[in-house]
Amino acid sequence: MLRVMTWNIRTGGRDRHGSDRRDLVVGVVSAQRPDVLALQELRGFDRGGLLDEFAGRVGMRPHLARSWFGQPVAVLVRPPLRVLATGRVRRPFHHATARVVVVTSAGSLAVFCTHLNPYSGGRRRMEADWLAAAVRAAGGPLALVAGDLNGLDPMVEHADRLAALPAHHRRRHLRRDNHTVDTRAVSRLLAAGLVDLWRVGAGDTGEADGLTVPTRHGGAEFTGMRLDYLLGTAAVAERVRRVRVVRGGEADLASDHYPVVADLDLDPA
Repeated sequence: MLRVMTWNIRTGGRDRHGSDRRDLVVGVVSAQRPDVLALQELRGFDRGGLLDEFAGRVGMRPHLARSWFGQPVAVLVRPPLRVLATGRVRRPFHHATARVVVVTSAGSLAVFCTHLNPYSGGRRRMEADWLAAAVRAAGGPLALVAGDLNGLDPMVEHADRLAALPAHHRRRHLRRDNHTVDTRAVSRLLAAGLVDLWRVGAGDTGEADGLTVPTRHGGAEFTGMRLDYLLGTAAVAERVRRVRVVRGGEADLASDHYPVVADLDLDPA
């Protein structure tokens, strides 16, 4: 079984003029023990050896993608899972998108860790198109997109929740008419053939909505949303055994996002 986890750890696990949450982040990751970990909002992790130190604490090997304008992202891989290739999707994402290809019992699996634009629905849609093109270019039947898409699920009604947000936060999720809910980013990825693994593997968890924000740590700009996703090609979706949002304990305080974990019927080759 291959365990994949995605998590936005908020500003590198450390708040400006506030708490250092990195020990909590390490605790959550260590408890879940993912084989592949996609992390977003890695402020400061691209200097001073911070990423290597973090990876060593959780027993994984890191592969970072630096940001154009925002914060880096990274994919961490746990041995003995072998890495065939690493890189960055070379488009001007607000944050970044990392690509790591690992070897599994069913062939190579291309993992894309991404963090789409939080402010502009139009830019977010454009980034989703770039991401879909990168998945197509990867070829092969096994591909996984993991990350904070900052986009709303097109299968869910959002108007009531958005109405409870302050206007400047609500605008992030509305079209230019300031009325129509913007679900274009996720819609474009689904239209490109990717499958929402939450809808495949949530089962009887009792979390039909899969909300990932806010947490007890914070998230004033959220009113119960699912912004963090695991999307896979059809061949990956067929191998999903379980998908869940990790809540409770240290996960309540480690970030303003909860992590999402999927167990896949794959093994390191």
